[in-house]
Amino acid sequence: MAFKIATLKFNIHKWSSYSYNYIPENIYVDKPADQSSRWSSDSNHPPQFLLLKLEQAAIVDSITFGKYEKTHVCNLKKFKVYGGLSDDHMIELLESGLKNDHIPETFPLKNEIDSNHFPCRYIKIVPLQTWGPSFNFSIWHVQLNGIDDPDVVKPCMNWYNTYREKEAIRLCLKHFRQRQYVEAYEALQKKTRVDLEHPILTELHGLLVTQGNYDACEDLITKACEEGLFEQYISDQDYKPKWTAIEPVSSGSESTDCRPGMRGGHQMALDIHTESLYLYGGWDGNQDLADLWCYNSPNRQWTCLSRNAAEEGGPSARSCHKMCLDYERKQIFTLGRYLDSSMRTEDNLKSDFYMYDIENNKWMLITEDTSAMGGPKLIFDHQMVIDIKEQTLYVFGGRVLTCTTEGERNVTPQFSGLFSYHIPTNTWTKLRDDCAELRSRIGHSMLFHPYNLTVPAAGFTQRATLDPDTDEIHVLSGLSKDKDKRDNVKNSFWVYDINKCKWSCIYKNENTGQQYWTKMQHVEPVPRFAHQLVYDHVRKVHYLFGGNPGKESLPKMRLDDFWCLQLCRPSPVNLLRRCKYLMRKYRFQELSSQDQQKAMLYLQRDLAAVIDHNSEAETQEFHLLASTLFSSGLEDEEMYDSQSSFSESNTSESYHKRTELFDLLVEFFPENMTQPKGNLVDLIPLC
Repeated sequence: MAFKIATLKFNIHKWSSYSYNYIPENIYVDKPADQSSRWSSDSNHPPQFLLLKLEQAAIVDSITFGKYEKTHVCNLKKFKVYGGLSDDHMIELLESGLKNDHIPETFPLKNEIDSNHFPCRYIKIVPLQTWGPSFNFSIWHVQLNGIDDPDVVKPCMNWYNTYREKEAIRLCLKHFRQRQYVEAYEALQKKTRVDLEHPILTELHGLLVTQGNYDACEDLITKACEEGLFEQYISDQDYKPKWTAIEPVSSGSESTDCRPGMRGGHQMALDIHTESLYLYGGWDGNQDLADLWCYNSPNRQWTCLSRNAAEEGGPSARSCHKMCLDYERKQIFTLGRYLDSSMRTEDNLKSDFYMYDIENNKWMLITEDTSAMGGPKLIFDHQMVIDIKEQTLYVFGGRVLTCTTEGERNVTPQFSGLFSYHIPTNTWTKLRDDCAELRSRIGHSMLFHPYNLTVPAAGFTQRATLDPDTDEIHVLSGLSKDKDKRDNVKNSFWVYDINKCKWSCIYKNENTGQQYWTKMQHVEPVPRFAHQLVYDHVRKVHYLFGGNPGKESLPKMRLDDFWCLQLCRPSPVNLLRRCKYLMRKYRFQELSSQDQQKAMLYLQRDLAAVIDHNSEAETQEFHLLASTLFSSGLEDEEMYDSQSSFSESNTSESYHKRTELFDLLVEFFPENMTQPKGNLVDLIPLC
């Protein structure tokens, strides 16, 4: 359903849970130049929130925050937004944060359930953190965008009321089935014709909980796994990083010449078809380099293609340049470089642009100066990506190198805009200058999505890659924003899900001690910046080489270590094994209260077969299970006596334990197939 976006009118209901605070005279006017035109909390301690009451229910599409005309310590670094039809029953619509600048920001709000829009009457903004530590929360201006047309909202309201009624019935069905109120369960289902869950899970419940047919349950779970029903669960799991140091196979010589030396500010590009990684140039701590290397992953060997590309018609020695690879046409493009201020003369400031023909092992100078063709001037620390299908390069940002004299050393830095280069026609086009919407910068990352979009990610000296199959951006941290503090070089690896607009930190190591990193140097890479990271999205593996460890005691030191990184999630095979382990564990516990000898044989034969012996916790649990054979009898008898009011003790306990197992197995299925997450009894307030 399409909606016309309009600004919604609202009234201030209350600020914080205690009292009103300062409210501007005209809350509908954005006054970025007036520091007093804001809402401000009594303190920075929770609970603090701003509750907005709409004049009528509406579909709220987005929220816009206005700001003061310059940075302010009270700006919200982190916040949450909730919404609902009443002020005591709301759901989370957004979790995000504001940049500490003067530019208004707009955020989309959740307004759909099962692809249907739901209305809100109340919007609650909950500040969590300000940009200045220990400062009160301030909100300068708020605008809610959406639609309050009754002709649009009323059908959504009707659907939402029907949805809530259906969910209430499903909660009752879940409660009745868990408590073995069979007649009530069947009567309510017959009367309402509401399904508690997908038929596959209803069948699983019947086989497992009602009948105790564990063999049939294993068959059903195996079939569900083979049909891909666990894929959503797997995709929702956080990655586990697996670092592996790569020790290249020697080509017969033990000399260090068989692999690239220490460097930072180099460039790498990957050919996913041949699994070949190309490395060019960089700074070794004393000088720029002009060597070109190729690493073949299947053979685990480095090959030096050129010791000095400049002597073979290629680019001069350089660092802070950029390189792109067209793996369809086997071409590598390189642009830009850094020059020390003493070398910035008119003759040296031309922006040369080269292409390397991989199959013919030959360099070609495309142009001596891209700026003369309408392209960027000589730049460094820019970003360059390639659209292989359209044969187009995109170059964004970077600092423009200019001639400097003694009297011009404090000149304001110049930054480049956004350019495109069409390879077949040898044509440069300037797409955008530096502007407020897309500020030019250095030390950033830029990625090209071959199916959807170009995505720039903000930061400083981080390295980013993109997986077009999973719509994920991967970011390996480098130097922090405060680049003068070398202890801020720390390791972390983040994954951004483009579709979910969600960041996940999957790896972080903030150890700075030399003793730790000496011990762990073959386990994980030391923190660094000016490194290079490339990604093989077909085989799902990253390659990391070199960089600057940021050691003040060794300012010229550079790294030459080589790593691969795999982001691991549970495989369907491992998940199926886990399900079988859970089912056999519960089956063993049930057998142990009936026939100890049969239970022991089952433990040794069937349960042992699905144990993950690499899991210390699982192995230890397996070893402890045998002890239950000799202690469960008396304890179970006492427990059964206390439950005799519900049914026969043994039957009731088995039903309870199987229901517990059923709930564990249900977690592996898609949410749209399962019973409601909540429980009916949790809705009863404490008196």
